Amino acid sequence: MLGLEYFNFTAVWSPVFLAFMLLVTAGYFVLIGPGAEKWAEGDVHVPVGRKVLFVTGMLLLYLAQGGPVELLGHMMFSFHMLSMAMSYLLAPPLLMLGLPPWVWRRVTAFLASSPLRVLKFLARPVVAAVVFNGLFSFYHLPVVHDYVMLHFGVHRVYYVILFIAAVLMWWTLVNPLPKRAGVQGLKKMGFIFLNMVLLTPACGLIIFADEPLYATYSDPAVWARAMGYCVTGDPAQLLRQFGGPQFFGYLQPNIDQQVGGILMKFIQEFIFASMLAYVFYHWYKQENRENDQEEAEGAALSNSTLNPPPPQTGS
Repeated sequence: MLGLEYFNFTAVWSPVFLAFMLLVTAGYFVLIGPGAEKWAEGDVHVPVGRKVLFVTGMLLLYLAQGGPVELLGHMMFSFHMLSMAMSYLLAPPLLMLGLPPWVWRRVTAFLASSPLRVLKFLARPVVAAVVFNGLFSFYHLPVVHDYVMLHFGVHRVYYVILFIAAVLMWWTLVNPLPKRAGVQGLKKMGFIFLNMVLLTPACGLIIFADEPLYATYSDPAVWARAMGYCVTGDPAQLLRQFGGPQFFGYLQPNIDQQVGGILMKFIQEFIFASMLAYVFYHWYKQENRENDQEEAEGAALSNSTLNPPPPQTGS
């Protein structure tokens, strides 16, 4: 199983993180259940589809940040990029759509009255796109990536900031408050295209590199130190037992690196291209509907002009 059989249950499944995610999920069901009577306004019913979206998002986030994908991401760069895609391209929109609108109204009202309101400019579409893709690209500079992987505190803080940036970026795309006007039509298509373009340089750097860029996946000593944060025991024991990350990799480090870059770009392109097609379809239908309405109104006006009603005569 890609080397997972060499590690114990704690290393593979992160039971503490699993308990935390289960606690958050339970809190979600309490919030939309008994809590809805206190906090919700109007209809408190939450469709089953929203619940499925939220639970799916939590499952993906757990697997990517505490489950097997997270451990494999410390051994193979391709799994690291899969973890990033699951954490920031798949989980955020599912979680956001899983929360009912009344929850988001409460959250936005709280933020608007708190000191954090000075940061509301970060939710502007272009700013959100630049910040998220900039943080993602900066993280994958080799010197930055290796530093973050070797410093657990920095690693967690950076991942939380990146997740918040992903939520701000996705806000424009999913618009969890449907009654609030958001970016639509051509502007929304432009926003999607901007995100597709901004991530290309980082993926291109990874895909077209001729040699391994990250010591975490090519230097056994650095790899053992990074692994020390997700498995128990002496990192030196990992070196004596496995010799380095190549023990687990079915691909050469540079090939694994290229596969990771391609995988990340493919997932991003698939998601955003699908959204682009969806937005274009609905924009096209809206434009045709408005044109048909204008033509109908014009024809009605023309008929009334050419065929005026007969004059009224007095009795």
